Formats: sequence, C-alpha cells, structure tokens
Amino acid sequence: MYRLFVGVAGMALTSQAGFAQKSPAVVSQSDTVAGAPDDGGELVVTGTARPERRLSTSISVSAVDAPAISRLSPMGSADLLRNIPGLRAESSGGESNANIAVRGLPAASGGGKFVQFQEDGLPVLDFGDIAFATADTFVRPDYNISRVEVVRGGSASTFTSNAPGAIINFISKTGEVAGGSIGLTKGIDFNRTRIDADYGAPIGDDWRFHVGGFYRVGDGVRDAGYTSERGGQIKGNVTRKFANGFIRLSFKYLDDRSPIYIPTPVRITGTNSDPTYSSFPNFNILSGTALSQYFRSDVSIGHDGNRIASDIADGYRIKTRGGGAEFSFNLGGGWNLDDKFNVASNAGSADTSYPGSVAPLTTYATQIGGTGATLRYANGPSAGQAIANPAALNGNGLGINALTFGVTLNDFTNATNILTLARDFTTGIGTGTVTFGYFKSYQKVNMDWHWNSYLQEVKGKDAALIDVYNVAGQAVTQNGLIAYGEPVFGNCCQRYYDVDYNIDAPYLAVTFKTGALNLDGSVRFNSSKASGFYAGNTGLSTIDVNQDGIIQTPERSVPVVNLAASQPVNYRKNYFTYSVGANYELMRDLAVFARVSRGARFNADRILFGGGVRSDGSVADAVAVNYVNQQEAGIKFRKGSFYTNLTAFRATTAESNEIVIPQQAIINNTYRSYGVEFEGGIDRGIFHLVAGATYTHARIVNSQVSPALNGNIPYRQAALIFQATPSISTDRFAVGTNITGTTSSYASDLNMLKMPGYVLTNAFAYYNLTSAIRVSVNAQNLFNVIAITEVGQGPDVVPANGIDTARAFPGRNVSASIALRF
Repeated sequence: MYRLFVGVAGMALTSQAGFAQKSPAVVSQSDTVAGAPDDGGELVVTGTARPERRLSTSISVSAVDAPAISRLSPMGSADLLRNIPGLRAESSGGESNANIAVRGLPAASGGGKFVQFQEDGLPVLDFGDIAFATADTFVRPDYNISRVEVVRGGSASTFTSNAPGAIINFISKTGEVAGGSIGLTKGIDFNRTRIDADYGAPIGDDWRFHVGGFYRVGDGVRDAGYTSERGGQIKGNVTRKFANGFIRLSFKYLDDRSPIYIPTPVRITGTNSDPTYSSFPNFNILSGTALSQYFRSDVSIGHDGNRIASDIADGYRIKTRGGGAEFSFNLGGGWNLDDKFNVASNAGSADTSYPGSVAPLTTYATQIGGTGATLRYANGPSAGQAIANPAALNGNGLGINALTFGVTLNDFTNATNILTLARDFTTGIGTGTVTFGYFKSYQKVNMDWHWNSYLQEVKGKDAALIDVYNVAGQAVTQNGLIAYGEPVFGNCCQRYYDVDYNIDAPYLAVTFKTGALNLDGSVRFNSSKASGFYAGNTGLSTIDVNQDGIIQTPERSVPVVNLAASQPVNYRKNYFTYSVGANYELMRDLAVFARVSRGARFNADRILFGGGVRSDGSVADAVAVNYVNQQEAGIKFRKGSFYTNLTAFRATTAESNEIVIPQQAIINNTYRSYGVEFEGGIDRGIFHLVAGATYTHARIVNSQVSPALNGNIPYRQAALIFQATPSISTDRFAVGTNITGTTSSYASDLNMLKMPGYVLTNAFAYYNLTSAIRVSVNAQNLFNVIAITEVGQGPDVVPANGIDTARAFPGRNVSASIALRF
C-alpha cells in the first residue's frame, strides 16, 4: 500500500543520511541532507500575491515539501489533512469523499463546503461539496508531489472563489534536478500491490521535464471478496525557460477505481452521554464491509428511460483527462505577467452498498412479505435454500435494507484561467507590490442518481442477498431486490441535473513592507452564475426493468426521473470579499500577525432539491451565497531546531444546504466558532518531533428550520483535535509513530448521542540498505482502536434494541515497501 507521509506545518524533518525521512516507498529527486526544522525562510506561493517567507506573512499556512512527506500513512489525499492543525478531516470512507471542516466551519452535508483542493494553484473542482463528487475524489497523491501548501482562513477568501475556509494546494515537481525513483509496496495483512515511479531532469540549459505516476491493484483494507482497487495515474510537465520567465505545459491522466466505505452495522449500548460501540457477531466494525462478491450487479432506470447496468465493485470509478499551461514573465520596469490555465474532463460513477436501515430479518420478512412470510438465499453458495431460523442467522439474525447509491457522474468538466499583472514599487519608507488578477472558471455538474433497495444478510464478508416469499410461497422480491428506488427514504433520490456554473472574479491585492512591518490587503469581486435544469421523480411507474416479460412485484412501483417536469436553474449573484493582514517581525526569529477577512461560498448543487430554487430558477440572496467572517491573530517563533506557531481565531457563517443521508433534512443555520491553534516541532540529535492541536468552541447560533438547535454544538465537531509525530533516526534507520486524536463529539445537532473520542496510532520504520535503496514497514491503527466518525441509522439516541449503523476507521493494516532512487 502506498503511503504518503507529511511533516506538519512546514517542518522539514530529514535524516542525516542520503535519504530524507520520507514514505518508505517515496524517494524523491529533491531529497536533501538537513536536520533542522524550517527557519521560516521557505517561500509560500498559495494565498499570496507574490511568494512570501512563512515568518513574514500574516496568513496561517502549513507548507510541506517533499523531504517532509515522511510521517503519515493516508489512504487518500484528504487523509493526510488530519495532521494539519485547524482541519477536521473525516477520512474513514476510503480514498475519496472525505468530510473536511476548518476552524469550526460546518461540514453539515458532507465534503468540504468551505475548502478548495488545488493542483498547482488551480481548482480541481470549483465546489468542494458536490454530492458524490467531492474534490478530493479527483486527486491522487503520488511521487509527482513536490510539496503541499495549506492556507487556513485569511487570504483564502480573496485569492480564489468558494474557499474561505482553506486552500489545499498540491504542487508538482518540475524537473529542476535530474533524478527519479521507483517503489513497490505490498500489503502484509491485506491484498494490495502498488507501483510508483517518477523521473525529471533538465534538458540542456533552457528545458526541463518531469513525469510520474502509479498503478495499484488489490482488495482494499476491508476485503470485499473481489478486486475493489484497480487503476492509476500519470502526470507530467515540460518547462521552457527564458531569460525573463518561463512557459510550462502539463497533463494529467487518471483512471482509478476505489471502494466507498460507508456506515456499517454496529451495536450501541450504554447511555447517550457514555455510549459503547461494539461489533455484532460475524461483523467486525474494524474489518467488515457490506460490499460483497454476491452483491455486484444492479440494474436501474436512468433519467432518459434507458436501463443502467452498474457493477458495485467499481466503487468510485474516476476518470480525468486534463491539460494546462502556465507562463510567467518579467516585463521590465517592475512589471510581471503570469497566467495559469487548465481544462480537465472529469467523469465517472459512484456505486456502493449503503444501509438504509438495519433490523432483525424477521422484521423485514413481515414488513416486505406480510404475516407468515419466509426467507430464502437469493444468491451465494446457498442460493435457493430456505433460511429455517432467520433470528439466529450468522449469530446476529440481522438484515440490511441495502441501498445501491448508484450515481453516474456524466460530466464534471472544469476549466479555469487565472491571469495576473503585478507591479513592484518603492517609496521612501518601504517597498510593495500591486497585483491585478482575473479569475475565470467554468464548472459543469451533470449527474444521474438511480438508487435501488435490496435485502442483504449482516455478515462481514461475502454477504448474500435474501429473497422474501409471502405466505402463498410467491416471491415478493426480485433476486434480493426489495424495490426500485429507495422507499425507506421516501423515494427521494431518483434525480438528474445538468447545470453550468460560471465564475468571473477580478481581484486586487496590495502588499507593503517597511522595516519589520509587512502589510497586505486584497479585495475580490465575484460574479457567479448558475444555469441549467434539474428533475426528480414525480410518481411511480410499472416497468419491466429486467426485460424478462414478467412484471414482478418490485417492477410495479418504479420511480423514474420525469424530465417533462424539470425545473430551471437560473441565478447570478455578485458579491465582494476582502482580507486585510499585518505581520510584524519583533526579531529575526519572532513575529506577530493579525488578519480580518470576509469570504463567501456560492451554493451549487446542494440547494437544488432543498427547496431553495424558485419556480423560475432564481434563488434568494441568503440561500445562494453564504458569507464567512473571520478574524485571527497569532505569534510565530523559530530558533535553531525549534519552532512554534500559536494562533487565535474566530469565525461566523451561514449555511444553506440539504442533507440526504443519514436522514433527509434542510439546513438554514448560522454558526459561530472561536478557538486556538497550536503547531510546533523540534530536532535534537536523533530525536524529532512535530505536533499540533486545535481547540474549537463552535455553536449553532440560529436555526431557522429547527430553533430548538440554537446554542447546540454542530454535529461531529470535537472541542479538541490533536496530532503528534515523534521519531528517532540515524544514518541507517528510523522508527516513529504518528498519533492523531480527538475528544468526543455529538452524532447529530440535537446534542444527545455522543461519539467517543479516540486516539489512532500509526507506526513506521525504515532501513537504508544502501544510499539508494530503502526497505520499510508501515502500520495504520496499530492498536485496533474503534474510532467512530459518523452514526447513520439513528444518530440521536442509543437505540432500545442496540441496533444502529456507524462509520469507523479501518482496523490495523500493515504494508511493506522497497524503493530505489536514481
């Protein structure tokens, strides 16, 4: 399993030998020999008009370069963010579709509403919380990464659109130094094989290139009984250098499948304030999955009336074909011209098995087939056999009303251009820069939802589907299919929408430095427009879905999108955002800073089915745009091998949204949060430590839909999140741990049922066989801790029968790697 390791907050922990302390599979061409944390001199390019030293800038930024990609073991791009102070990343769902919140800003509907993922300074998608297509889904960390920069709050409000909470920028290598690497990683206690490689080099004096990628195949950390991970990526760029600048062309090709891990059956006992989460017999919450080799094929009716045949084994099937260009030139006289452009054709599908409900099989038999109904296996090794004693099946007697969550991601094309013209100036008291910028972006959102409902046994691996027969012996299900659609959710989710989003955003930024004082301010005018249409189902139809010439019971009530009743989408909103900050260096190693910002998020697909769009396609201002007001102040200190940052923050925002799962709900709330963010690190000989913690006091200030929530803590928001990575390294070897944790939080906004706090411990060790070859071992969740991140079926109280669903981080998994640098 490929592991990406990150040193937090820009602390470049490297060894005294030829290898940097990187992922055991990661051996970068840019490795250096260093032993001290960053002194604040490294330049930051994200969220600034011009590159800035971290110690000189008034933004909260964590910059992680290739030698510092050394400690963590994330499954995907979002998982590494658990080690960035201020960010709450719930990455227990697999490599994609993580929930990400910043400094108490809500992640009420999933994804990262106030966060933007970027690659080389350009957005991956314009919106971070698109249903079933969150931005992290289209990013795969690999050897191509030079560094990751994370700007929290502040100038994120003005240097891009729709990301007032944070900008997460994955910056690529560009071949400044000749060299590359290749690595092989194998799962020890699970099935995965991954190969990573990259190479870059100058070509003469004026040209250079870099290319790299990965290929992965395996069953994943939760064994579904089939190959659930398959695919890879290749990225590259070529740069032409000139006397006064450069031109760079780049490309990206991604075609990957990865499983979607959702809430699974769990037993909850105890009290709301002190619950116990445990596994049912034959379903271990740490390793079990409802994904099964006997539950792969699904047929549904799409928006155009045609059948859609899906393979649930595809999970997230993501395809990206993209290319871009960048140029930067010094025009003379203090003028600089820069332009970045990228267009990416994004598409794919999302398929998984979601527990709409979990209940005793005897209950389902009666609900579906009536009194006297019986059950038989629909498939699997016991296909056709009667289940004589459903109450004792698998030692738990439970079944799942399994929803397929079938979604076709037809077209998510993103095209963005950022043009900037900057002018340096000098006055009698200092120097500065004025930057004029224009951000132009297009985002297509075209998707088709087609969910179905099945009855499945509760079994941690190779679960079969179950048929129900009425008292007359007639099947009332269809090969395990309870119904087309999802009656358990009121057939909410047969949906289709095709909407174009266009953003035009000119902005102005000014920086000025006089002595030890660095001032900056920026303002952005956002003009965002949405146009298109959306449609849901307006009734039930009789359709021979499987085309066998027989209308079976589920085919008598089929919900289908009614395009004839589609509704228009047509709204444009113009609004300003701003950010003003000051940084003062009290001495070379000590600085204080403060910043005030007003950002905003233009709402996209999440409001289409939530009642926010009027019949003519218009949207009220308060629904279309949610503003975020933030203030922060802090202190930064770096001395020799020690550094620390301490930041106090405050944020207020409104949130207009729709929650589909685990329960349908409309959100129209205002939130307030404040807290303190700490990050620091130290090197002492062979000992290294990076650590961080964030205390957040967050509250729902006003809920227009549910006033009873006023004053409550937003669900899944812990008061304290923390991380630490201690390690010991010598010329030959290193051992260490990465510890992340959180205090308890509530499972819903009602603030009744708690999710316990947890501490996850990952461990790593490597040994340098030679100066070019490294072998290593990594372990995630070393102590098999049950770490709950979401409660599904009943998030409000401990259920009387103890039956519920929850999502948890996977249990211990170990991998080994060998890597060669050349």
